Amino acid sequence: MDGFQPFSTTQCVGYVALALGVAAFLQKRDVSLKLLNGTQNIAYALHFVLLGNMAAGTSAFVSAARSLLAARFRAPWLAGVFIALNLALGLPVLQSPFGLVPIIAGCSATAAVFLLQGVKLRLVLLGCTMAWLVNNIVSGSIGGTVLEAFVAVANTTTIIRLLRG
Repeated sequence: MDGFQPFSTTQCVGYVALALGVAAFLQKRDVSLKLLNGTQNIAYALHFVLLGNMAAGTSAFVSAARSLLAARFRAPWLAGVFIALNLALGLPVLQSPFGLVPIIAGCSATAAVFLLQGVKLRLVLLGCTMAWLVNNIVSGSIGGTVLEAFVAVANTTTIIRLLRG
């Protein structure tokens, strides 16, 4: 399987998502975090589709649109729209019960980016990061696994920086 070779096109797309994700979670400004996270999720969606994990690809695509819109709007009704969209697009392409992990993480992150800010936002996103980390290990995503590990560290570091003022 070419997609599982470290320098295949599939894995290189994951490495692009990795770079964008680390940059996103080093941001102290919520808008910058959301814009970079949206861009990262575009690469992530393509990466998971190439790996054959359609539920994760769909969730990442919805997450991209969600994060980009959330950078501009904080509307609770938009959270509901994107949660419904995540479920409507993700559930039909489930290949196993494990496919629920990225869908649940996507729904949780959706609520967070539209309804929370600052440390609370980042704490929920940290929980979602852990769910994506498990998904990536199971999916065989090299860049995604490294991405979520780095994102966990970067996000934790930023949370500490925000708490210190």
